[in-house]
Amino acid sequence: MAEKFKFTPSAPSDLKEQYDVVIIGSGGAGLVSALQARELGLRPVILEKMPTVGGNTMRASSGMNAAETNIQLREGIVDSFAEFYQETYQGGGRLNDPELLNYFTTHSGQAIDWLRSHGIILNDLTITGGMKKKRAHRPKSTAPIGAFLVNNLLWLLDQVGVPIFTQATVTELLKDDAGKIKGVNVQVAGEPKTIFAPAVILATGGFGASKQLLKRYRPDLLAYKTTNHVGATGDGIILAEHIGAQVLQMEMIQIHPTVQQDTPHTYLIGEAVRGEGAILVDQQGVRFTNELGTRKVVSEQITALPEQAAYLIFDQGVKERVKAIDFYASKGLVVSAATPIELAQKLQLDPTVLADTLIQWNTAVETKRDVKFGRTTGMQRKLEKAPYYAIHVAPAIHYTMGGLHINEKAQVLDQSGNIMAGLFAAGEVTGGLHGNNRIGGNSIAETVVFGRQAGQQAAVYLA
Repeated sequence: MAEKFKFTPSAPSDLKEQYDVVIIGSGGAGLVSALQARELGLRPVILEKMPTVGGNTMRASSGMNAAETNIQLREGIVDSFAEFYQETYQGGGRLNDPELLNYFTTHSGQAIDWLRSHGIILNDLTITGGMKKKRAHRPKSTAPIGAFLVNNLLWLLDQVGVPIFTQATVTELLKDDAGKIKGVNVQVAGEPKTIFAPAVILATGGFGASKQLLKRYRPDLLAYKTTNHVGATGDGIILAEHIGAQVLQMEMIQIHPTVQQDTPHTYLIGEAVRGEGAILVDQQGVRFTNELGTRKVVSEQITALPEQAAYLIFDQGVKERVKAIDFYASKGLVVSAATPIELAQKLQLDPTVLADTLIQWNTAVETKRDVKFGRTTGMQRKLEKAPYYAIHVAPAIHYTMGGLHINEKAQVLDQSGNIMAGLFAAGEVTGGLHGNNRIGGNSIAETVVFGRQAGQQAAVYLA
């Protein structure tokens, strides 16, 4: 597998008038569905409105959740689909679509195996908030999962000749007189074109960067910053709504608790940092929550602080387990010091209080008993290896759990709950899987599980 594949988009002049399936969006779901469709004999094309590929998947850093995998067993972790289902169901406020969730959890291990069969090996584990067992699979290098996945999928698609057009904005989904999908209208390099295809897969992502849709569904969040890339504006949702698709749970928007917002560009600090042992402290240097509670709960706890912000505190041991921290440091987001006292002084915290907090935490790790907040995960190692580090964080809009209503076959449903012939969707553009709170590590898993399903079901539909 190529370590770093140099992607070159297809030339606009190479765009054909007809394909078997048009895939809109080049994040994880779009790339996976294209590869699966191609391997099943279809001629897919990927259309991406942005000048670059990868979407929000490029920003994912923690891992890909899956249960009952050989990687887990090698680490002595005996897991089950049922446990994965229940923890995701509880974490989502029991508002998850049972059929989607069942398909998702029971096909998660297969998704890991499918990636492995393509040379994309995720053989290291970490844990995310809301999970009781290590399910977040990532590369052994601990490299951020998103860019690793996108880079390798782009290389694979190049090998099998799947064209990917950037700056290609789909403006309309087309149906024939019988109501079946027949293609799309698209602007490519400023020129309008019509592409005919009997199947379309929407993989356009969510709407975390859309002021228009936030105003419509969650005006209370308009003042929040977002971790999303600028293209996450809900295009696929809007396109499908225009031809009668049903949406659900659009008001369910996730706020991520640990986002660095002191620079012009916001940076999500991945959950793996806490999963590997980091703690959160307030402006006094005191812990105030179970750091690996659900994102919803941890965000609420930070927002309840007077400053509505906190510090992630960790040591060299954590840094060695999360490669993304090197990236955060390169952007000037990380404060470092030789000792906890020096770190506290740099952060303008009380040195005695922070030192005492670390002593209490290390005791909790040693005894495996967090008497303050009941944390039971991410406690493999004490915070005692110099240097020590801190990142200033606050909650920001991260993920939109609502979207297009699909069934477990990734088929989009209309306002009456009927299947829209030829229209499929996968990834954050869809709603129902996560309930009112997405568990960290489930979005990458969703792109692979339902990206594969969309590609498979498009092939079944066209057979």
